[in-house]
Amino acid sequence: MAFEQAAAFRSLVIHRCVRWSVATLLIASGVLLTPSFIPSVQAQALPNLGDTEREELSPAMERRLGEQIMRQIRRNRDYLDDAPTQEYLNNLGNDLLAVRPEARGEAQYDYFFFVVRDPMLNAFALPGGFIGTHTGLILAAQNESEVAGVMAHEIGHVAQRHIARMLGKQRQDMLIPLAGMILGALAASSSPNAGVGIMMGSQGLAMQRQLNFSREAEREADRIGLDIMRDAGYETSGMINFFGRLQQATRGYNDSMPAYLRSHPLTTERIADIQARTRDQPYRQRADGFDFPVIQARVRVLQTNSAQGLFEAEEVFKRQVQQNTRTAIVAGNYGLAMVALRRGAPDRAQTFIDQARAVLKDGAPKTGNAALTSLAIEVRLAARQANEAVAEAEIARKQFPLSRGMALQYADALMAANRADDAVAFLRDQTSLYRSEPQLYDRLAKGYAAQGRQALQHMALAENYALRGSLPAAIDQLGIARRAPDATFYDQSIIDAREREMKAQRMEELQREKDGTL
Repeated sequence: MAFEQAAAFRSLVIHRCVRWSVATLLIASGVLLTPSFIPSVQAQALPNLGDTEREELSPAMERRLGEQIMRQIRRNRDYLDDAPTQEYLNNLGNDLLAVRPEARGEAQYDYFFFVVRDPMLNAFALPGGFIGTHTGLILAAQNESEVAGVMAHEIGHVAQRHIARMLGKQRQDMLIPLAGMILGALAASSSPNAGVGIMMGSQGLAMQRQLNFSREAEREADRIGLDIMRDAGYETSGMINFFGRLQQATRGYNDSMPAYLRSHPLTTERIADIQARTRDQPYRQRADGFDFPVIQARVRVLQTNSAQGLFEAEEVFKRQVQQNTRTAIVAGNYGLAMVALRRGAPDRAQTFIDQARAVLKDGAPKTGNAALTSLAIEVRLAARQANEAVAEAEIARKQFPLSRGMALQYADALMAANRADDAVAFLRDQTSLYRSEPQLYDRLAKGYAAQGRQALQHMALAENYALRGSLPAAIDQLGIARRAPDATFYDQSIIDAREREMKAQRMEELQREKDGTL
């Protein structure tokens, strides 16, 4: 119960910060935002917003702000740092963005989609293209189109730069309560009640403009999201169906608040608007593959931290297997394998994986599932079958060459098989291609440690910490690397150069914190 209350509170805070006033979220970065009313625009066009927004928050500043927030989110215990789940969401998000590349904006945002453990049906967008989804939303969705509808809606928020547009008229909104205070002070000399009324009225007007902005922004994101998911080939009814489910989940909360005080439009109004826009469109049915139900099963296990939660998940998976459809059998067996692995029974987990694979192979010999393959490698490693894990990972890398999770698992398998030299060679190639992945440097440090190369080990750790936003720790690691007995003259040169760069970056961060800027 405590976990659910904490999750609900955290969700409410994130939701209000990002969608309503955004003020609390940005105070830590020295920026206080006061949103204002914005005119709605046609969903078909993703306009290049004018210089007013740029003066307040440029696309580069938005990205920097989003990265700062993400560093805090990644440190939270409820941030789901799970490669198969993240890859699924990012593949889905990139499919949506492929039909609307202009949604990346002039800065060409590299969107990042992630998951947080939270039972509430919600998702949120951060500045700069970072979009979070709650586990509760994934589990409540009945098909992939419903998840795509929510993600497209959040893409609409980012594409329309709603936070920047709040700032665009921030100065105008700030004048409202200020003018009210001046007029109220003047009126108070002759009528104290009139003075108080003017002051409170001005504050109420400013608040109403905030609410107007939020409602209009939600409608705008709905329209843009609807177009995106339709063009990407998803069922537009998915957005309607999910809004209906969201309305039922929040009925008690909505019923207790008058419409004019809500930061979001009434869900019934949003449903009616979407229905009107899709009324003349031909019905399009989209059959989901195995990816969504398998990820749904994975999330169901990963979101729980209790034995009771695992038991309840296991019962759900058993019922799925009994449905006797290929999709349900694969997803159910996958979930049962996850439960067995969490309980420390890799042999039993392997049995369920074999059953899921048998169903896949029977229906389509060339069909592969990335999450199932990743779990198979994970089970082999847990069973201390290192050579088998390497064999699985080598096949997986050929089958899913773009999967970053598979690359990391391949390195793990090589290390487990006592092939540190091969692991280091592979990871060095990977870091030259993907310089911004801290997980690569973390594993590279372990590989160097297995080889007894102390200087390189701490240099890799420094890069890992720097990418995670911990520059003081990174600088400390460079100092340890400099003092390592095996540090060569070439290593010392690299250490000196990187230390100068990190110290300059750290000084810049401290200066921004002091000035209260981004």
